Amino acid sequence: MNDNEKLSWAVEQLKEKYETLGRLPKKEDFDEKTRARIKSFLGPWPRALESAGLKERKKENKKRS
Repeated sequence: MNDNEKLSWAVEQLKEKYETLGRLPKKEDFDEKTRARIKSFLGPWPRALESAGLKERKKENKKRS
């Protein structure tokens, strides 16, 4: 599996679970092996959900000096 296939696979897993559950998938909704693969391909859980287009990326607060 090349990098693009890995990313596509992980995104598809998240989207399918979202459709099945009707809500954002939680880590606990996946078995340990699948969860680990998703996180290794897409990063921390919030970033994975963002990469799959299921969650909007938070805007960063810039601190004023």
